[in-house]
Amino acid sequence: MTDQGNNNQNISCNPFAALFSSLADAKQFASGQKPQQQPAQQPLEDSGDSQSESENSVSDSVDDNDDSVAEISRSFRSRQELCEQLNVNHMIQRIFLITLDNSDPSLRGGNGIPPRCVYLEEMAADLDGQDWLDMDNIEQALFNRLLLLEPGNHLIYMTSCSAVNLSADRDAGEKCAVPYLFACYQRAKEEVKKVPEKLHSFADRCKTLTVSNTRTVLLTPEIYVNQNVYEQLLDLLLEGIRGAQPEEVVEFVEEVISGLLSDQEVRSFQEVLVPVLDIFQGRVKELDLCQPLLYSYLDVLLYFSHHKDISKVLVEHIQPKDPSNGLQYQKSLIGTVLSISCLLKTPGVVEGHGYFLNPSRSSAQETKVQEANIHQFMGQFHDKLHQIFKNLLQRSVETRHLLLTWLGNCLHANAGRTKIWANQMPEIFFQMYASDAFFLNLGAVLLKLCQPFCKPCSPKLLTFNPTYCAFKDLSEEERRNRSIHARGLDKETCLIPVPPQQQVEPAQSYSLLTENLIFTQLTMYLGFHRLHDQMVKMNQSLHRVQVTCQEAQRTGNPMTEQLLEQFERLMTVYLSTKAATTQPHSAFPCPSLRSNMLCYIPEFFAENLGDFFIFLRRFADDVLETSAESLEQILNFITVFMGNVERMKNPHLRAKERVFCSYRHAPQLAEALITVFVDIEFTGDPHQFEQKFNYRRPMYPILKYMWSKENYRESIKHLANYASENLEAMNPPLFLRFLNLLMNDAIFLLDEAIQYLSKIKILQLEWDRGEWEGLPPDARREKESSLQMFGQLGRFHNIMSNETIGTLAFLTSEIRGIFVHPFLAERIISMLNYFLQHLVGPKMGALKVKDFSEFDFKPQQLVSDICTIYLNLGDEENFCATVPKDGRSYSPTLFSQTLRVLKKINKPGDMIVAFGLLADKIKSHADRQQQEEETYADAPDEFLDPIMSTLMLDPVLLPSSSVTVDRSTIARHLLSDQTDPFNRSPLTMDQIRPNEELKQQILQWLEKHKQEKQLGPSG
Repeated sequence: MTDQGNNNQNISCNPFAALFSSLADAKQFASGQKPQQQPAQQPLEDSGDSQSESENSVSDSVDDNDDSVAEISRSFRSRQELCEQLNVNHMIQRIFLITLDNSDPSLRGGNGIPPRCVYLEEMAADLDGQDWLDMDNIEQALFNRLLLLEPGNHLIYMTSCSAVNLSADRDAGEKCAVPYLFACYQRAKEEVKKVPEKLHSFADRCKTLTVSNTRTVLLTPEIYVNQNVYEQLLDLLLEGIRGAQPEEVVEFVEEVISGLLSDQEVRSFQEVLVPVLDIFQGRVKELDLCQPLLYSYLDVLLYFSHHKDISKVLVEHIQPKDPSNGLQYQKSLIGTVLSISCLLKTPGVVEGHGYFLNPSRSSAQETKVQEANIHQFMGQFHDKLHQIFKNLLQRSVETRHLLLTWLGNCLHANAGRTKIWANQMPEIFFQMYASDAFFLNLGAVLLKLCQPFCKPCSPKLLTFNPTYCAFKDLSEEERRNRSIHARGLDKETCLIPVPPQQQVEPAQSYSLLTENLIFTQLTMYLGFHRLHDQMVKMNQSLHRVQVTCQEAQRTGNPMTEQLLEQFERLMTVYLSTKAATTQPHSAFPCPSLRSNMLCYIPEFFAENLGDFFIFLRRFADDVLETSAESLEQILNFITVFMGNVERMKNPHLRAKERVFCSYRHAPQLAEALITVFVDIEFTGDPHQFEQKFNYRRPMYPILKYMWSKENYRESIKHLANYASENLEAMNPPLFLRFLNLLMNDAIFLLDEAIQYLSKIKILQLEWDRGEWEGLPPDARREKESSLQMFGQLGRFHNIMSNETIGTLAFLTSEIRGIFVHPFLAERIISMLNYFLQHLVGPKMGALKVKDFSEFDFKPQQLVSDICTIYLNLGDEENFCATVPKDGRSYSPTLFSQTLRVLKKINKPGDMIVAFGLLADKIKSHADRQQQEEETYADAPDEFLDPIMSTLMLDPVLLPSSSVTVDRSTIARHLLSDQTDPFNRSPLTMDQIRPNEELKQQILQWLEKHKQEKQLGPSG
């Protein structure tokens, strides 16, 4: 081959030929130069292991020193400059996957060149023959690449290899600007690691270009047709966080944000970020609690909350246009996240709900597994939300202020959630206020924020300043400076009234601890309180529907299918609500209150605690059973506040605090419980009579438990002994008032239960006789409604009467003296006789309804308890002597009938024998008293008690009305009503005076009649 041929061959293989528009131009350039003899040169020194393959390939080619190479190289100052230029060109191609060279791939060296690039045809034409990229034109080249609508249509092969390479096609043809620039950023970082040190500055320059162009894309998105660059940025964050190395995405985004913050002339940083936040909110709104994708989005939100500048925009963005609209807070980004729950998205609409569908077809184990799965996701969900809120509170003073302002305004705007009408008009409620899910999740987050300083005996907790709640009418500047963001607390009823003339001593500013506690308590009050009420009502509705459905199935009612469907829907709502609300997670006695700070603490602080434990007792008993060791501090709270009107005035509120286990302060707790039992009788509320039974209902099992434990039992007996010794004290002893009210309840409840059972019996007989079939539809529905209502009322009164009689039965086992005292003996005896008359006498047939268990009617247990009370007190002569004085119900026949029933219900033989002996003993007293009554029949009216019409044995004078009554009569009256029964003037036992003169006259009259009786008619 000739030298010319060799030269041509060398030129075609020489990478420097790429500097020419074509091989022909390179040859022409070489042939047109005057040959010159070049001195031999040594090859370029190897740059070490870090040198790129592309440079090696160029260096190898340059080593083939010949005349053609020398001629081509003459336009450059040195071979090193030429090599550097070619390396920069190749590096730009590898980073940005773009090129100006559309020559035959077989003419390019394969090393250091990407397999695919986008050919920038228009730019290549504008450069008039230059087909390499350098630092002077790369910025324009990158801009042109980003403007391509379909970059995949401009792909070219950069090497002679034509094999399918989908990955290379995808990378080079990426249409979306933001992910393309991020990929370029990653490739630029890789180049920095690979290329020689002398090329580092060029690689860094390329990396900087990716960031600056991303900033340009976000600032001027309208330039980039058919692209949502904000969505791309969110997707990049999402994919990066879900990937193996999220720190690379974060690094890139951080650099872009720095650029955006430094250049806000075209668009502010907030204007760039708000569209991203809006897209985020729209996507999260469609996600469910148990979708893994939700937690990737929460990680993105976690990043937002951690970034100082993004977090500020975030908390500014969530502020509603109308702060007084409670629903607007739920429609914010944070509100949308807080609304994610297993609760129904649309109240009452089960269709499309993803939890507990067709519950009647699921086994208990399947339901339990699904609930556990929900709890697992809820735990993760609340942990992430807690960290997000924590970041926002800690990031800066400004973000803290904005978040607390949002919370304070939100709670104030949603204060109407607790109003009675809100539950009665749900269609209006859900148009005005944030959802139950919103408040349940917000409460869980705030509780987690409180955990660090709410450990028992934490010194941090003592820094809580309740005067925070007394402020009103503060300016926005004052709220910021003093850290007072809650609103409307000055209108709340507090634990105790504010003492007259007391001035608030405010702090200059309040700690985050104080605000956290108050926000948490207020959130629980607005959220959990309502859900608890709903759970109770749902439980009752389920019971009613179940009973109705069973009755419909039994009678073949055509409404059975509809009732079953209604039951299914209710059960789905109930199980979802239960899953959402049941996630598993001082010296005594206290001195008199010396500080009035309690007058600034709203009652809902204590009400939340009461509601929570009542809820656990009804719907999550296992939580209490497994938390025994953690309850001591709660029991301390209950003991301090429940039994002391100085610390909590509202008896309704104190009645809620009724949970306990084995406890070292047993005497104080027992006394506190009995105090509330008594105080709830006198609330001043117009509905106090009906409410008191609901409050007392859960107290009976507690009293029974207390009685089974020696320490509690001894404390109750101590109260009874004190009462026996101070029956006539100015203020009746606590235990005396307790027993009086207990008997009042028993008499009322069992009497009401008997009346309702009688009505139920009549309606059931009418049904059995077919009398309802001929009735008009309205009349029949009225009968059915009456039967259902009487059933519910009868069941409630039976439950309560069973509890009260059972309580009297175990109390009388060891406490007797006070029961047989004249103050109480006649009342308890008349009550027991009256009930026996209905349960074992001729009237018992009126109570024989079809199904005793449906109405919780337990006549056998009632008879047994009543007989137990008789036997417990039967050793006291005074008690036995008082039984026959009950002229309304007592008769020897009554006790004979009771013995017959005891045998019929298979009570133990020793009980039957003992009751028979007691009956005989009482009958002998009855015979003796009958003779005495004949003697006293003609007693003067002034000797008779004006209330009871019985002979007075201990007459006393009432000071204000000047009426004389028997001491036992007025003592019983004052237990329930401390007024003079004749003129309603205030009256206490210490004010009455013995009427000694009248007493002597009565005694003389009795003595005279006894003597006359002994002498007989002849005398």
